[in-house]
Amino acid sequence: MSSTVRTPFYDPTKTYQENYEHGPFGAFANGEVFTEKGEPQYKHLGHKVYLPFGIPAGPLLNGNFVKAALDKGFDIPVYKTVRTKKYPCAPWPNVLAVKITDRLTLERAEKGLVADHHYKQPLSITNSFGVPSYDPEQWQPDMQKAVEYAKKGQVVVGSFQGTTSAGGNVDEYINDFAFAARLVKETGAKILEVNLSCPNEGTAHLLCFDLQRTNLVVEAIKNEIGDTPLVIKIAYFEKDDALEKLVTTVGSKVQGIAAINTIPAKIVDEHGEQALPGAGRARSGVCGHTIKWAGVEMVRRLKTLREKHDLSFSIDGVGGVTAPTDYMEYKIAGADAVMSATGAMWNPFLAEEIKLYGV
Repeated sequence: MSSTVRTPFYDPTKTYQENYEHGPFGAFANGEVFTEKGEPQYKHLGHKVYLPFGIPAGPLLNGNFVKAALDKGFDIPVYKTVRTKKYPCAPWPNVLAVKITDRLTLERAEKGLVADHHYKQPLSITNSFGVPSYDPEQWQPDMQKAVEYAKKGQVVVGSFQGTTSAGGNVDEYINDFAFAARLVKETGAKILEVNLSCPNEGTAHLLCFDLQRTNLVVEAIKNEIGDTPLVIKIAYFEKDDALEKLVTTVGSKVQGIAAINTIPAKIVDEHGEQALPGAGRARSGVCGHTIKWAGVEMVRRLKTLREKHDLSFSIDGVGGVTAPTDYMEYKIAGADAVMSATGAMWNPFLAEEIKLYGV
């Protein structure tokens, strides 16, 4: 693989605000549309798609990004995670390249990774945004337009999460998830995805690792959205018993499980100092080539558990997909759909390449 990289559709040299207002960039902005032929042969949560491949929650900041993704043949784009109220973005920089060419194990993540602004193949990055959101008055009509833009064989997913109240009330936190789900469903989004791979606000753990609260959140959301398919986005589970408990608790209540988000790691600059400015940013999620092993492994484990417990949830494989062969590796592992964030950001033609690969 060449060491050179294309211009990414999200520009790391610009702030989140600049990207939101002026993006996407590179070939994502050239207006060219990949034209499909024939009829879609796959289904994703009840919706026909040409290829069960898309871009997960994160880099598609608004309707302009989603439209570009659809035009480039990404048939399952996920509109960036939104909240019920405006929420600020973490300070710039938000994306850095990390210096690692092999797999990022959990042990390696604890030791730390050096990060800078020099992006090279095989591409791995860290991203630290803090899940920012605009007010619903802004994102709802924008998401609705994005949803309506999907052409035959495509479906837009709406991602969301709850926000803790000032007093840290747990009931209010859970209710906020349900309210967010309602707001997303109102846009016409046919599939909803809840972000459980974020910090469980008020605790030091990711929400997906808090089984009791995860169950309450899922039940509250399903009571709100009814038959609309719900996907839960989870992190890498180190222990099999913890993953099995999650699957047996909510696997019959949700329609899909997406894994993984990122692997958190200590991020430093070349001098060993904290690379991302601000409190709470000594550790940051790492994605791209280096975490593919974890995503593929989680897909295999979820498939095994789905069969063991006679469940029917769909599995979305996410992490390190940068080439058609990566897509196939996930499908062979048991993924019903596959997503690419980092790979797609730097290669707007990835979906087209996979389709032409002959999958």
